[in-house]
Amino acid sequence: MASSSSFASDSQYCPRWKYDVFLSFRGEDTRKTFTSHLYEGLKNRGIFTFQDDKRLEQGDSISKELLKAIEESQVALIVFSRNYATSRWCLNELVKVMECKEEENGQTVIPIFYDVDPSHVRYQSESFAEVFAKHESRYKDDVEGMQKVQGWRTALTAAANLKGYDIRDG
Repeated sequence: MASSSSFASDSQYCPRWKYDVFLSFRGEDTRKTFTSHLYEGLKNRGIFTFQDDKRLEQGDSISKELLKAIEESQVALIVFSRNYATSRWCLNELVKVMECKEEENGQTVIPIFYDVDPSHVRYQSESFAEVFAKHESRYKDDVEGMQKVQGWRTALTAAANLKGYDIRDG
């Protein structure tokens, strides 16, 4: 029989999560509408939520603080919107979220399709196809860049295949 001290040192009994929820969203699409209401609703129910509302999307790289917030969140809510894939920042964030989902004690990832068809995200069709044509054109002579684009595609498909919520007008 294990002693009580061995339980105290076992990592599963240590609080692993700093945040209940990490919100990933395209600010210009949903920050002042859907996402702000979602954040307030979660907060009002005592759900500790990370929302990067001071984000300045400069370049491709995500800050260390943001990566840490993703790793320390039990659930990731991904709000897919029409312009989500225009942001390399959002796409890199999504790749990190999906990596965390695949870990042993992985996150729960819940996609929310806000005014966008889930199949457009899953197959990168319609507005997502246009955006990916631009990404591929940008990285056409860069093997590492094209690998990044393929990683974005893989993450979008995997996330869109998860059970989530489809919120569209009409």
